[in-house]
Amino acid sequence: MKDKRLFLFDIDGTLITTGGAGSAAMRSAFASIYGLDDAFKSIEFSGRSDFAIFEDALHNAGVSDDEFREAMRKFKRVYYRHLPASLVRHDGRVLPGVDLVLDALSRESNATLALGTGNFRSSAGMKLRHYGLGQYFRGGGFGDRTGHRPTLIAQGISAANRKHGKHRTVFVIGDTVHDVAAAKANNAVAVAVATGTASQDDLIAAGADIVLPTMETAMNFFRNGS
Repeated sequence: MKDKRLFLFDIDGTLITTGGAGSAAMRSAFASIYGLDDAFKSIEFSGRSDFAIFEDALHNAGVSDDEFREAMRKFKRVYYRHLPASLVRHDGRVLPGVDLVLDALSRESNATLALGTGNFRSSAGMKLRHYGLGQYFRGGGFGDRTGHRPTLIAQGISAANRKHGKHRTVFVIGDTVHDVAAAKANNAVAVAVATGTASQDDLIAAGADIVLPTMETAMNFFRNGS
């Protein structure tokens, strides 16, 4: 269809807030492997891929780059064991308007919903299923192999085009300036939602095409921009 539209959603700060469950699970997993409680100290989480976050933690722990691949495999296994319980312990929620937007888009025949997230693929699924959103997404770009957000967005676009055919318009929906930059790098419409750590002014200054206080009015812009 000539008017196919692709919607690539970030997760944390855009669809949900986990109350810090993801970062807590990462810290617990890393501490159980390396015996270090502060390896993530001073590391920025917001808007970055899990690959990049873990890479920084390894450097803080003095682990060599030669050990990175095996260290990543081990870390993922332990992290995935810690995450479900962390999600239960922390006070997270689906952000305002998200359920309505995803439900409405899922009913549109010309809309493809996918992910453009820095989460590892498996942990992305765990988070979404925990909050009852897993049914809306079947693929996307993830933070398993790259610390470069524009690359994971490009991967999400390519995966969706291979599976569903080429899309006329791509929306990248996120809550950080990193999401905006990644959208622009891929010639996509940057939709920024001020439900994370960045303010509306920050997102406007970053060059977002659409800036919303929450997802509650997103459908108005998606339909007008279709």
